[in-house]
Amino acid sequence: MVRIALLLWDIGGVLLSNAWDRADREAAVQQFGLDFEEFERRHESVVDRFEKGLLDEEQYLSETVFYRPRPFSRDAFKKFMRDRSVPISSSLVTASALRASGRYVMAALNNESSELNEYRIATFHLKDIFHLFLSSCYTGRRKPDSGAYRYALKVTQREPKESLLLDDRLDNVKAAAQLGLATLWVRDPGRLREDLASAGVVIP
Repeated sequence: MVRIALLLWDIGGVLLSNAWDRADREAAVQQFGLDFEEFERRHESVVDRFEKGLLDEEQYLSETVFYRPRPFSRDAFKKFMRDRSVPISSSLVTASALRASGRYVMAALNNESSELNEYRIATFHLKDIFHLFLSSCYTGRRKPDSGAYRYALKVTQREPKESLLLDDRLDNVKAAAQLGLATLWVRDPGRLREDLASAGVVIP
C-alpha cells in the first residue's frame, strides 16, 4: 500500500466556515436590504475572475453591490464578509497535529478571493499549519478544474496515489478521484480525525 505523503486541504467547510458562499450572500442580502436575484446574477458573472485573483475586492464590490449609491459603506460590507468566517476548532487541532508530526506535506487547495484568503490565513494562523498555499487566487486555477489538482501535484512533486484531497464539496472530490488522487469527502468536520485515520493518515 502506498503511503500518503501529501495532504491537500480545502479550507472552507473543513477547517473554517465557508468564506463567501450562498448562505453568506443570503445573509448579506438580509443584513443590507439587497435584491437577492440581482446580487446573485452579478456575483455569478464575476466570481470566476474574483476567485482567480483577476478581480480585487474593491472591483468585486463595485460590480456586485456598489454599482449604485447605498445607505451603507464599503467598509461595513467588507467587515460583514470577514465576520462570517469562524473556526472549526476540532479540525484545526487535528491539522495542527498533522503538521507537527512532520509526516506530511500540508498544502491548502482552496477556491478563495485574495483579500478574504489572506484575512483568514492571518486571523486563524493558518501559516502554522500549511507549508504552502495553492489557493485559486494565487494559482489562477479553481476546483473542480483538473488543472488545479495537476498544478498541486507538479509543485509538490508528488504522485496522485500518494496524495489525499480533503474537501466538503462532492464535485471537487470526484474531480480529484478521476485523476487518481485519494480523496476524503468531509461531510462532518466533527468526524475528521476518525475519517482521516480510516484513510490511512497517521495522527499523533
